[in-house]
Amino acid sequence: MSGTGNDFIVINNMQGRFALDWSAFAARYCPRRTAVGADGVLILEASEEADFNYRIFNADGSEAEMCGNGARCAALFAFHEKIAGDQMRFKTLAGIIQARVNADDVSIRLTEPTDLKKDIRLEIGNDLHLVHFINSGVPHTIVFTDSLSTMPVEDLGRTIRMHEYFSPAGTNVDFVQVSQAGHINVRTYERGVEAETLACGTGAVASAIISTYVKNVPPPVHVTMPGGELKIDFTLNHERVTDVWLSGAVVTVYTGTLIL
Repeated sequence: MSGTGNDFIVINNMQGRFALDWSAFAARYCPRRTAVGADGVLILEASEEADFNYRIFNADGSEAEMCGNGARCAALFAFHEKIAGDQMRFKTLAGIIQARVNADDVSIRLTEPTDLKKDIRLEIGNDLHLVHFINSGVPHTIVFTDSLSTMPVEDLGRTIRMHEYFSPAGTNVDFVQVSQAGHINVRTYERGVEAETLACGTGAVASAIISTYVKNVPPPVHVTMPGGELKIDFTLNHERVTDVWLSGAVVTVYTGTLIL
């Protein structure tokens, strides 16, 4: 499945039929050109607290707390598989997520973001970079630029992702250019994928919220990423952000059977 260019292998394990090492599975089947190819693996399992439990494994085999575009894919998958109705709740390592399957897109309500830090000065080589940080389910560092197309997303993103300031967990890195009122353009270096991806849901959310705080971009914020557009809406009350919704298109690319 693809959520605005973020692609995932999605597996129905509600009956617990597959007792696999999901970390090893993701590392084996996510590489492109030599396997299925995906940004990550999503597993839906039975839950006593919600409609299902949602686990995310990155392409490098690490388990993520949350993935916004993956959550939207999981919601549509659950609806199609009759695991849940068009409104649902599912459990993640970041908390309970609400979702709505709409006529043209899928929306999820994220947990409240935490750990906002503005105006962090990072020393990288001989340069000083002003960045901002927020955890939108997973950690994200925001770098504003006036020239998004020329940003060295892979190199600088990897350096910031590994910077000692964010150790030991590391961080995702979002490069943001404000284009017009209510619109931003974003490119993301994703932790766990260890590369630039076509989109990142939690990165779009983090970028939108920080753009509101730092650049006075009013919500709802329309976020254009290489894979398409996402809409982020939220309520801002002083230093607290609540009622965060992420909406965008989801596509089922194909279904199939893996012979392990």
